[in-house]
Amino acid sequence: MRQKVAGERVTKPLSEAAHVALSGVSTATLTTQLFKRGLRNTFIQGARPLNPDAPPMVGPAYTLRYIPAREDIDTLDVFADRTHPQRAAVEAIPPGSVLVMDCRGDASVASAGSILVTRMMIRGAAGVVSDGGLRDSPEIAKLPFPTYCQGGSAPTNLIKHHAVDLNVPIGCGGVPVFPGDILVGDGEGVVVIPANIAEEVAMDAAEQDLFETFVSEKVREGQSIFGLYPPDAANKAAYEAWRAKRK
Repeated sequence: MRQKVAGERVTKPLSEAAHVALSGVSTATLTTQLFKRGLRNTFIQGARPLNPDAPPMVGPAYTLRYIPAREDIDTLDVFADRTHPQRAAVEAIPPGSVLVMDCRGDASVASAGSILVTRMMIRGAAGVVSDGGLRDSPEIAKLPFPTYCQGGSAPTNLIKHHAVDLNVPIGCGGVPVFPGDILVGDGEGVVVIPANIAEEVAMDAAEQDLFETFVSEKVREGQSIFGLYPPDAANKAAYEAWRAKRK
C-alpha cells in the first residue's frame, strides 16, 4: 500500500530536545517562526481541540486521504477488508505519529469515531487531526488524547468519504501536509512544520517563547509595548539580565 511519491522527502526523527521544546511553545509562536522563514500557510483551518485539557500534541504526520464517496462501493461491508485505508491506518500508524486526515473540509459526516481513536491512543499515537468531523465526539473529548476536528458529526464516513490513500501528501484544512512533517497542536489549533526545518524552528520558538514571557511580565508591571515589543537596546539588555537570572 505504501509507495514513494513525487515530492516526498527523506526525513530523520525529531530529536528529544526539539520534541520537548515544541511541547512547550504555542502554535502562535510557531506560526511566527514559520512566517520569518517565508511560510504563511501553516495553520490548519477548522481543526479545533475536542479536549482542551489534553496534553500538547507533537509528532510526525501519518496521512490518510479521502475522496468523495461512491454509493456502489462505499458500503458497510468494506470495513471487513483489512486493507481498507481507514482501518489499516489505525493498525499501521507508528507510535508517536499523528494521523492527519484529508476530508476536503467536509464536516457533515465523521472521518473516524471513538473506537478507532481509542485504538490509536492505546497503540501510542501522538494525536489525530481531521479537517472534517468525528463521531462519538463526547466520548473522544473525555480521552487524555489530542484530537482535532471541525466538531462532532454522527453520520458514518462512508456517506461522503472514500478512503483511498495512506501516507501520501495531502491537504488538511487548506494546508499541505507531507508524510513526516511535524504536527504541533495546542488549545488553539494545529500547525504544520516542514520536517527539514523542524529542529531549528523548535529551538528558535523556545527562545521566542522565553522572550515573550519576559515581555508579558513587563506589560503586567505597566510597561509600554513601545521599545519593548520589539525591543530597543535597553530592553534587549534588560532581557539578557532577566534571562541570566532565570538560568
